[in-house]
Amino acid sequence: MENILLMLIFFPAAAATVGFLIHKDSMREFGIVVTVVEFVLALLLWYHFDVNDAGMQFVQTLPIIKEFGINYIAGVDGISLFLVIMITFMTMIALIGLTEKKDVKNLIITMLYLEMTMVGVFVSLDVIMFYVFWELTLIPMFYIIGFWGSERRFYAAMKFFLYTFTGSLIMLIGILYFGYIFHEATGVWSFSFLDWNSVVLPFDMQLWLFIAFFFGFAVKVPMFPFHTWLPVAHAQAPTIGSIILAAVLLKMETYGFIRFSLPLFPDASVYFMGFMSAFGLIAIVYMAMLAYAQEDMKQMIAYSSISHMGVIILGVFALNVEGIAGAIFLMIGHGIVSGALFMSVGVLYDRRKTKMIKEFGGLAKNMPIFALVYGIILMASIGLPLTVGFVGEFLALLGFFKVSPALTFVASLTIVLSAIYMLVMYKRTFFGELIKEENKSLKDIFGRELVALGSLVALIIALGIYPKVALDPLNTSVTHLVETMQMKAVNSDTKERLKELNTIGEVK
Repeated sequence: MENILLMLIFFPAAAATVGFLIHKDSMREFGIVVTVVEFVLALLLWYHFDVNDAGMQFVQTLPIIKEFGINYIAGVDGISLFLVIMITFMTMIALIGLTEKKDVKNLIITMLYLEMTMVGVFVSLDVIMFYVFWELTLIPMFYIIGFWGSERRFYAAMKFFLYTFTGSLIMLIGILYFGYIFHEATGVWSFSFLDWNSVVLPFDMQLWLFIAFFFGFAVKVPMFPFHTWLPVAHAQAPTIGSIILAAVLLKMETYGFIRFSLPLFPDASVYFMGFMSAFGLIAIVYMAMLAYAQEDMKQMIAYSSISHMGVIILGVFALNVEGIAGAIFLMIGHGIVSGALFMSVGVLYDRRKTKMIKEFGGLAKNMPIFALVYGIILMASIGLPLTVGFVGEFLALLGFFKVSPALTFVASLTIVLSAIYMLVMYKRTFFGELIKEENKSLKDIFGRELVALGSLVALIIALGIYPKVALDPLNTSVTHLVETMQMKAVNSDTKERLKELNTIGEVK
C-alpha cells in the first residue's frame, strides 16, 4: 500500500495517454473502466486507513529539486480522505452519464488528465507540488469550457482562467515568501507542509501571508465579491464540465483554507474571523436572491452553489470542531448534490437543447421517474433531514452558533431561501399543464442516465442516514487541527478565543 497514492494520482494520466491509441468508438467504455479502477483504488485507500490516527497516513516522499527543498510528498488524513473518494466517484459517475456527442475521445482524455490534477491537489503535502497541481487543473477545465461549451464558451473560459490564475499568482508570492522565511529560520530550503507546520510565525507576518493565501483561495471558492466568473462558466460549460466544476473544483479552495491557512496562520485566522464570516453571510443571502431571479436553470444552480459555499466558509471560520467538521462534510455533500443537479439539467438540455425554466412544465406526466429523482436531489440541496445536505449544514451552523447565535439565525436563511427558489423551479418545470408540444415527446430517464442519477440519489440518502462513516475520521483529524492551532497561537487572546470556541469532543 506504500505506493497507493502514487497510483491514485498518476494512473488516470497514464490511462489518458494510452487513450490516444484507443479507437474513438471504444473510448467511452475505456474511460468508464479507468474511472472505475480509480474509484476502487480510492476505496482500498479507505479500507486501509486507520480512523484513529489523526496524522498523515500513506506518506511518500521522492526528491525532485533537493537544493531548494522541492519534493514529491503525498499523504492523506481524515480531512482529505473522503474528498479524494468523492473526486473519483464523481468523475466515474460523470463519465457514466456522459451525453456529449462532440469529439468524445478527446473529452474523455481531458477528463482523465483533470482527474489526475484534482487528486494531486488533495493529497499534496509539498506546497509547491500542491500549487503545480492547483494550476494544472486550469488547463483541462479551460479546454472543456472553451471547446465543448455553448455560444459564449471562449469568453467564459477566458474569464474563468484570468480570475483564478490572477488570484493564484498572489498566493504563489506568499508560498515563496514562506519558503524564504523557513530558510532564514532553519538554514535549509523546504516547501514541505509537514516542516512548515512546525514553524511559529509572528502575528504581523501571519496577517500578510494569510492575505496572500486568501486571494488564491477566495477567487476559486468563489467568495463574494470574486464570484462573477462562476455563473458565466457554468452557463457556458458542457454538462460534464459543470458537474466537475461544482462537485470538485470549488472544494479545492475551502480545502486550502482548512489545510494551510488555519494551521499555518492561527492568530490571523482568529483575527479575520469577522471578515470571513461577513463575506460568508453576504454570499448566503445575496446569492440566494440572485438564484431566485434566474430563468436559466444552470445559472440558478450556480448562484445556489455560491450561497452554499458561504455556509462552508462560516463553518470553517467558526474555528471549532463542529463547524470545521461540518464544513468538510458539507463540501462532500454539496459535491454530490450539486453534481447531481447539473447532471439533471443536462438530461433536460440533451432532450430540448434549452435550460430555460419557462420552456418546460408538466414534465412529471411523461417523465415520472426523473421527476422523483430530481425531487430527491432538490430536497438534499435544500437540506431536508435524512439527506446528505442536512448533516453538513446543521453541523456547520452549529459550530457558527458558538461564534454568534444572532448571525447564525441569519445564516440559517439559506435553508428557507433555497427552499423557495428550488421548489418554485421544480413546480414550474414538472407540474402544471403539459402545454408545449416539444415536451410531450420527451422520454423518461433510462439506461446510463438512470444508473448515474440513481447512484447519486442512493449516496445522498445513505450518507444522510448514516453520516458517522465519514464523520469519525473527520472528527479525529479536525480535533488534531484545532489543538495544533491552539498550541501554535502566539497571542494569549487567540489561545483563549480558540479555547472558548471549542469543546473538544466527538461529533456524532
